[in-house]
Amino acid sequence: MNRNIIDGLNFASKLNNRRVWNSLKLLASYYYSKLVKRPFVAGNPIYMEIEPTTSCNLRCPQCPSGLREFTRNTGMLDMNLYTKIIDEVHEDLLWLILYFQGEPFLNKQFLEFVKYAAQKNIYTVTSSNAHYFTDEMAKATVESGLDRLIISIDGTSQETYSKYRVGGDFNKVIDGTQKLLYWKKELNKKTPHIIWQFIAFKHNAHQIPEIKKLAKEIGVNELGIKTAQIYDYQTSDAFIPEQEDLRRYTKTTDGKYQIKNELLNQCWRMWRGSVITWDGLVVPCCFDKDATHRFGDVGKESFMKIWRSNQYNTFRQAVLKSRKEIDICTNCSEGTKVWS
Repeated sequence: MNRNIIDGLNFASKLNNRRVWNSLKLLASYYYSKLVKRPFVAGNPIYMEIEPTTSCNLRCPQCPSGLREFTRNTGMLDMNLYTKIIDEVHEDLLWLILYFQGEPFLNKQFLEFVKYAAQKNIYTVTSSNAHYFTDEMAKATVESGLDRLIISIDGTSQETYSKYRVGGDFNKVIDGTQKLLYWKKELNKKTPHIIWQFIAFKHNAHQIPEIKKLAKEIGVNELGIKTAQIYDYQTSDAFIPEQEDLRRYTKTTDGKYQIKNELLNQCWRMWRGSVITWDGLVVPCCFDKDATHRFGDVGKESFMKIWRSNQYNTFRQAVLKSRKEIDICTNCSEGTKVWS
């Protein structure tokens, strides 16, 4: 059976009557809000991102975690705070991304987070640079119940890979992937669905045919080619690929760049769910990397109170009115991934 079909069936197994009904209510309220230009939210989140840590072992030059440029606090998610969140939202939650900034596996409790969500029949996803998959960790990851694992691999050689993944070891990525695949086979497990993610830059775009070949040889479940988010895209082209279909930005007549996204006054993300930082701050989406738009703190109040708060709805109203005036929206790439 096709591996993507297996993954789809696995996700479908998380559905029940309550979750389907809640999803339909959310979707209907989103379209109603677009129609009347006023926020109305019927239903609870079906999607959530919870950050295990802001710490990272690499120094990627377009990442605030890698650059150590956060103005917000850095640290590790606590199990008590995590279970408080999951206990409140699990009956309706379908999709949980255990990642925001940082390397998730640096949090020693990470696999406990996965197991707790898996017990609630929530589809779990994370993204890793795959530098910590010893044989023991790879086996434990497969046994944890993690549904999807995205592994960053932005090159087919150490030289190319390390131009962006500064401080990284290409061979560790290959070795870690192979260990995971070995334990999936050894334990007769269908999960995690392993995706290699290749971010296309100017220096590695020529290796796309090579990464496709390598992914097939290694035997990962899927390869994703992703466009790069560049923070100073208006003036910088150091990382932006020459190929138009591999970048989020297009050149203007004055030689600068502008984002391709039309930034329509709508955003499903504001209705489907939230992002929560390691220390409990609720923010709009993954583009608010420094948590500048804070709707509340789940360590101090219930998530559902925050979800329906005036502060959250004021932001939703701003999105419906003019996304171009919201700072974190101006570099939004919704819909600009290129999947192989």
